[in-house]
Amino acid sequence: MKSFLSDNASGVHSKIMEALFQANSEHASAYGEDPLTQQAREAVASTFGCAADLVHFVINGTGANVLCNASGLRSFESLVTTDIAHINGTETGSFENFSGSRIVTVPHVHGKLAIQKLDEIFSHSGDIHHSQPRMISISQLTEIGTLYTKEEIKGIADFAHDNGCLLHVDGARISNAAVSLGISLREMIADTEVDVLSFGGTKNGLMFGEAIICFNKDLNSRMPFMVKHGNQLLSKMRFTGAQFIAYMNEDLWKENAGNANAMAEILKKALMEIGYIDFCADVQGNIVIVTLPKNVLKVLLEKELVHDVLYNNQTYCRFVTSFDTTEADISDLINTIKKI
Repeated sequence: MKSFLSDNASGVHSKIMEALFQANSEHASAYGEDPLTQQAREAVASTFGCAADLVHFVINGTGANVLCNASGLRSFESLVTTDIAHINGTETGSFENFSGSRIVTVPHVHGKLAIQKLDEIFSHSGDIHHSQPRMISISQLTEIGTLYTKEEIKGIADFAHDNGCLLHVDGARISNAAVSLGISLREMIADTEVDVLSFGGTKNGLMFGEAIICFNKDLNSRMPFMVKHGNQLLSKMRFTGAQFIAYMNEDLWKENAGNANAMAEILKKALMEIGYIDFCADVQGNIVIVTLPKNVLKVLLEKELVHDVLYNNQTYCRFVTSFDTTEADISDLINTIKKI
């Protein structure tokens, strides 16, 4: 039975595996100086409407998030994000350790960062007794599966720039958000004037690899050095590049995210049909968070089929659908819950 533990638990799409196999047929220059990596940069850049030299490939999502934000901060400056942001809660202090800067959080509103929550933090701008806010980071999708509209992203970007800050988007599941909103990645990120993006692939059918896209030219000039300095420069980068060529040029990112989103909606309806209707948030991507009876949750956790999450002092069950989730998988899951 397939797991709903995380989209990290899913396998690798067959087209990605084929691309990796093909990339393995010959030798090539290391550290991104190969034709496949350059093609991949161009493919990503074309989708986002930017220059290819703004695209940098790294190994994993934590590394991408850390480097995106650390590249814009000095040690007396701070990163502002929500209290449930991945970079704050589940990246083991890696940002603080690497950057020497601190994270300042505000309470989320349905998983999202609300501009009105930033007033107190920015009231200390210019005060030498306080760390100075310099970067704002948001997650798309959020940690509870909600999403920002392009208008909301634009509003946060404008606020950041008006206050001398930069905006980072953690896009581990940004493909799911774009498909859900029915807009392009360019409309969501480049057109809203985001400064730097962590563009995820691993959760959406890749074996490994993420892309950093530095729309801000100052950040971009530092990023190659930050990638090396941050232990994220993969020597055989052609294997990352090969994946992103297939991922972008065949719109595989959209196809995979579309299936994951559709399966999440089917799962939501199936849960409602058997009486589970207390959802933590609207299902807007591929994450379904709902209240289940304790005995049901206990067994699902023991089978490593789901995660439990604490939200507003209540324990929920989190299901995450993937590019390879099928309706049959959902039927198997529902039948398991019924038996429990």
